[in-house]
Amino acid sequence: MPSHHNASPVNPIPPAIPALFGVMAVAELTFSLGARGLAGGPEAIGWRVAAIERFAFSGEILGWMAQTRSFPPEHVMRLVTYPFVNGAFTSTLFACVMLLALGKMVAEALGQGRTLGIFFGSAAGGALIYAALGIGTPLYGGFPPVYGLIGAFTYLAWIRAKRLGEAQLRAFSLIGVLLGLQLVFGLLFGGGPWWVAEVGGFVCGFGLTMLMVPGGTRRLIARIRR
Repeated sequence: MPSHHNASPVNPIPPAIPALFGVMAVAELTFSLGARGLAGGPEAIGWRVAAIERFAFSGEILGWMAQTRSFPPEHVMRLVTYPFVNGAFTSTLFACVMLLALGKMVAEALGQGRTLGIFFGSAAGGALIYAALGIGTPLYGGFPPVYGLIGAFTYLAWIRAKRLGEAQLRAFSLIGVLLGLQLVFGLLFGGGPWWVAEVGGFVCGFGLTMLMVPGGTRRLIARIRR
């Protein structure tokens, strides 16, 4: 077999994905060090709570903005800042691992610009769906946009299965497994309403990818006409 002496020892990842990972990881490192008294002094114990109050998405704040027709930037940005503040180290770990794996595959297929659009579009879309159902609990954590990347991956797998003549329903196996595990853990340990935003993120990611892939808009219009 040919040997490539200059090949990278690790699979290269498009830079946009490590950038997202870095923001999420640095935020979690800061919160963890502060909570253990290793940085920031006594007041650092409350850094995570303060960040949630400042960056988490709130349906109540969105409702206030709609009623007053006032859209302060510090509140509008909550639609895309909440994914970078997780509630615990384990949540950050799982979100980061899924972000690196799925982000790499989607970015290699669609490019970095489209991948960032799917990430932030799914974050905002999942939050809006969350608010539309009247859920008042603040929304934070990286899973809604990660589920958006799962939606993108699912659509790409769906298109590939169609081209190869395989069963297209297999493309939905990943989201099916994740939702099944989420249901089991919710029944065993209890859970919050955040799954609504995660499912919303998946739907938005699937839909955005449908429009962003080359020829996607044309195929969608043709399908609607049929």
